Amino acid sequence: MSRFVKNEKGYEKSFSADWKAVKKGLKKVRAEVGEPKKVPTSIALDPRFVADLKKEAKSRGIPYQVLMRMFIVEGFQRLKKNSA
Repeated sequence: MSRFVKNEKGYEKSFSADWKAVKKGLKKVRAEVGEPKKVPTSIALDPRFVADLKKEAKSRGIPYQVLMRMFIVEGFQRLKKNSA
């Protein structure tokens, strides 16, 4: 199965879903698990870094925002562990 990122050509043709059902399902899961919604943030990064990040994310088959979030969460957890 090939993976597509939203901004790649062919994404919309390769994937379809009932988005109302997806959102309803997500709300149900969050309510059951107690997972809060994510809070959108903004960060200014060097364009070359973002380009490199996108290349790395594409090679892993994930959106670059997910890769950034992984780096931030893992780095913060390591920081907390080392300062304890």
